[in-house]
Amino acid sequence: MAVNVTTDQTFEQDTATGVTLIDFWATWCGPCRMQSPVVDALSEKMPNVKFFKLDVDQNPETAQKFRIMSIPTLMVKKDGEVVDQIVGYHSEDQLKQILQQYVD
Repeated sequence: MAVNVTTDQTFEQDTATGVTLIDFWATWCGPCRMQSPVVDALSEKMPNVKFFKLDVDQNPETAQKFRIMSIPTLMVKKDGEVVDQIVGYHSEDQLKQILQQYVD
């Protein structure tokens, strides 16, 4: 499964059901560029999780709503509710372990 792009306009609908990981990032962010291939690889290995990226510069409303102060921030939602949020670079194994606890 590929990583999709979400926006201020589509965020709530995109993340309303199931387990979802949202990568809050920006093009100028070095750690975000390191995190991106990890999220991409994990998306291929966990088809029961939806993966999205949200560019905080192009979509400031959603970033402000969730008080995203540092990037990369990885948010996990389950059925539309925020269940976890982590800041900074994380390995594929770390992310998989976090997501696994929310997958049925």
